[in-house]
This record gives sequence, C-alpha cells and structure tokens, in this order.
Amino acid sequence: MRDKLYRFMQGRNGMDELARMQSWLVLILLLVGMFTRIGLFSFVALILMIYMYFRVFSRNTSKRYEENQKYLNFRYNRTVSWNRFKKRMGQARDYRFFKCPMCKQEVRVPRGHGKIEITCPKCREKFIRRT
Repeated sequence: MRDKLYRFMQGRNGMDELARMQSWLVLILLLVGMFTRIGLFSFVALILMIYMYFRVFSRNTSKRYEENQKYLNFRYNRTVSWNRFKKRMGQARDYRFFKCPMCKQEVRVPRGHGKIEITCPKCREKFIRRT
C-alpha cells in the first residue's frame, strides 16, 4: 500500500509551505463556520480545500514552485517588517526617527536635544528638526 502511494505521488508537487498554510486556513474556516452557522465560511473552506488538493496533486511542479516562492517571499517580508516595527517601538522612548527629505533614508536621533541639524548619512543632506 505504501509503495502504491509512493508511486502515485512521484512527480507531483506534494505538501509545501503554501499548502500547509492553506490546510490550517481551511481548518480555521471550518471551525468558524461550524460555530457561527454561517454557510459562507464552509463554502470558502471547501473551495480553498479543492484548490489545496489541486496544488498537492499537480504535476506542474515548476508553476507550483513559483506560487510557493511568492508565498514565502510575502511571509518573509511581513516577518521582516513586523520585526522592524517591534525594534522601532522598543527604541521609541530614547530616539526619534526622521526621513531625509532628499533620499528618504530613515535617520535615528536621540531624544531631548532640542532643535538640531541632522546630516543624512547616505546623501549628506542637512536638515533641521526638533528632537
């Protein structure tokens, strides 16, 4: 039996990160639909499940690889921006952040120094801001 399943799945995409995320999303939508008794959640979960199985059993691995890479890039960008936001919120008590008017580079300046002249480290533009 295991051999038959192995031969059947040869050359197919299988479960990748996007399919795992979709399966979790299907589970959540089914649970929400079950508790709220709104049929729309179950319908969306069914459509998503059909698409997930289509991706898993697909033999067009190059196209599925591209889809998975787009998802991984999206997830990476969200993670990086969330970590940047957390780091900035941790420093917000001690520093002010300004954008250079010329190149839009973000510049970090210590708080409590009054009105100072800030020099952009990237383009050397000087601008005055109140810290």
